[in-house]
Order: sequence, then structure tokens, then C-alpha cells
Amino acid sequence: MKQNAITFLVPIIPEKIHELLDQLKAIKKDSRNGISKELDATAIIHYARWVVIDHGKSWIGDTVKREPKLLFVVDYDGNKNEMLQKLFDNSGMLIDLVYVFCKDYPTLNSITTEDRIAFFNRHIIKDAAVYIGAPGRTVDQIQKEKKLRNYIREYIDSQSWKGVPAQTIHSRIKDQVLSNPDFGFLNEQSVSMPRINYVGMFFLGIVLLALLPLLIIWALIVHFFYERKDENFTRKRSQLSNELLKELEIAEDWQHQNQFSQLVDMKEGNVRLISIKFMFLLSNFLIKFIFNQGKLMGIPTIHFAKWVMFEKNSRVLFFSNFDGSWQQYLGDFIDNSGWGLTGIFSNTKVFPKTNFLITGGAYLEEYFLAWSRNSEVVTNYWYSAYPDLSIKNINNNTRIRVQLMKTLSERRAAKFLKLF
Repeated sequence: MKQNAITFLVPIIPEKIHELLDQLKAIKKDSRNGISKELDATAIIHYARWVVIDHGKSWIGDTVKREPKLLFVVDYDGNKNEMLQKLFDNSGMLIDLVYVFCKDYPTLNSITTEDRIAFFNRHIIKDAAVYIGAPGRTVDQIQKEKKLRNYIREYIDSQSWKGVPAQTIHSRIKDQVLSNPDFGFLNEQSVSMPRINYVGMFFLGIVLLALLPLLIIWALIVHFFYERKDENFTRKRSQLSNELLKELEIAEDWQHQNQFSQLVDMKEGNVRLISIKFMFLLSNFLIKFIFNQGKLMGIPTIHFAKWVMFEKNSRVLFFSNFDGSWQQYLGDFIDNSGWGLTGIFSNTKVFPKTNFLITGGAYLEEYFLAWSRNSEVVTNYWYSAYPDLSIKNINNNTRIRVQLMKTLSERRAAKFLKLF
């Protein structure tokens, strides 16, 4: 089943903003370690978050008076209407507690699931680029494969395998697993790991090669006519607001996974808009053809990530769900794909100094990390369906399932046992 991502942006009743913030705080506090049982019950939502923006707090120097808005970001299995139906069937009251503070939400004493679906469908904003670390893996599959891995691990630990060939061990594990009715799904549906699309890579390479002279000219134009006039971000972490840092850090590192939400404004002009849209287009092709095996530009810690443009392409949102600490996450990005981050965010206002679209910028680590914090927004509520699993765990568990159901040689059986 295909995974999807969706973003809803809803205006908040201005005089209700503080009540909404208090409600989200209460929901977060009352949920079990930040995990909502109502969202668990949908069984198809991987990640979700509520983020309040434009409510008078801006660390990026945005002086424009804006209407407060509520973002609802969901990564899920299947189609949108099925997701919304399950969400409201299981979490209708939770949704009402939040959206009663938003403009034009249906009257609560007569609201129906159809009313809620119609309301949310009116407030969708389109994603610009989406990355999925374990494509094709549903929430149900991820949970079942976790259970399978743990069962096999316990079985292996319960036996003495000294002198037993790896091929024999594999065969006994398979017999043991298939004798357990909990794992009947293994015979019902076979799975495979995603593969790199070499044909797609080849044609993408041909297109980029043909466009290379134009891309070089474009980078020169941007540098000499735009970048040299840009206002650059030159602050360091020590120069940021302690209030901001405390508010962001208090929501981090309470489990293995973390989240990141970011809001930046676009630089004016069609040149910048064309540049960022080309980078999003290139990103989507690379994600589809190459980065489909759990690593984005060599970074093996990202579950779901996406960029969204809104308000007539004048603003950019970035959301990520990842393993490990914030510092490690952005450090990996700098080391492995600094050019990609620079190519995208150099088109937004007050970014660290960039040259030729893809150099400088994110590679100016001290300024880039401070810029990232300064443009980060507070995630008011965050949900993960499997907070104890890293993206490496998820992909490894699928490999275990795939290899378990095969007939393996001694060498391949030995490699299979190393997956535990």
C-alpha cells in the first residue's frame, strides 16, 4: 500500500488563539508519553503533528501582521478519504476539541463525519516534495514485522546452536515461526525491499546532462545579480533568544525519535521561485528513483520529511520525523547533502551566505545551525505510531521477513542470522 502525506492549514479565530494553545498543551500532557490512543486506533497514521503559526511569536524578524493558523500534518497509509474517515471515527471528539477554536468549523451540536471531511478538504495545501524512509511499509506491516523480529530473537536466545549449520538454524526458525498462527500473514502476502530504479536514474542523468549548460548559466545569473545583494544570516547560537531555545529543546530527546518544524519566507521574484521549484522537482525524482531504501543522500535516520509552499508560494514549510538528536540530524544533512539544503533554502530570506545556489549556505555550519534554530517553529503536538523503532530497525525487520521466507544457502543463512 502506498504511503501518503497531507497538510491542512486552517485559520484560527484570533481571540481564541490562547485557548487553542492551552488545549493543545493539555492534549499533549494527557496523552501517554505524547502518544494518542485515538490516533493509534486508526492503525494507518504513521506521524501527525499540530503546529500553530503566525500568532505573534516570530524569531525570523517577520514584521508582517498575519492571521493565526493551525497546521495539521499527517503521514498515512492509503487514500485521503479513508484516512479522514478513520481519523474522525476514532478521534472525532479530539478533533472537535482542537478545531472548535478555528474559523468556520461546523457547529458541534450537529456535526457529522461528513461535515468534518468536507471542512478538512477545503483546507488542504499541496506538498512540494516528500521523502519516505520505508516506502511501501504500512503501519500494520511495521508493527507485525517488529513482533516477528522479537519472536525470532527470543527463539534464538532460548536454544543452544553450537555446531549447528546456519542453514539448519534458518530452517528451524522458519518452521517455528510458521507454526505460530500469529504469523499467518507471512503466507498470505509476500513482500520485497524497494529497489533503485536504474532506468529512471539513466534518463534523469541524460536530462541533467542536457540541461547542464543552462544550469551553469542560471547559477551564474543568480550569483552575480541576486546572491551578492542578499541579506545573509550572520548570527551564532549564542546570539539567539534563550526563550526560543528553551521552548524548542524542552520538546526534544524524550524518546529515540524527534521532530522538526520550520517556517521561512521566500525571496521575491520569479528567478528564486523557479530555482526552488526546480530543486523540489529534482528532489522528487531522486527520492523516487534512488533514495527509496532508507537513506536520503546517505542519511539513514529520516522516517518522513517534506516541504510545503503556501500563501501564493511566498512561504515555505519543512517538516521532518527522524531518529536521534537534533544536532546529529542536521550535522548529517550538512555532511551528506549540504548542497541540496543550500539549493533549496538559499531561495528563502536571510539564509547564510550562498554562492552559485549550492555552495556556502549549509556548509557554514555554525551559522546554518543557528539559522535552523531561528527559523524553527514550536510543534504543539506530535504523534508517532512506533516511537521505539528507528528507520534502520524498520528496514532491517523487513529484510528479516523477506529472507525468512526464502530457501537460503549456508552463506546467505549466516548473513540472515547477523540481522538480529
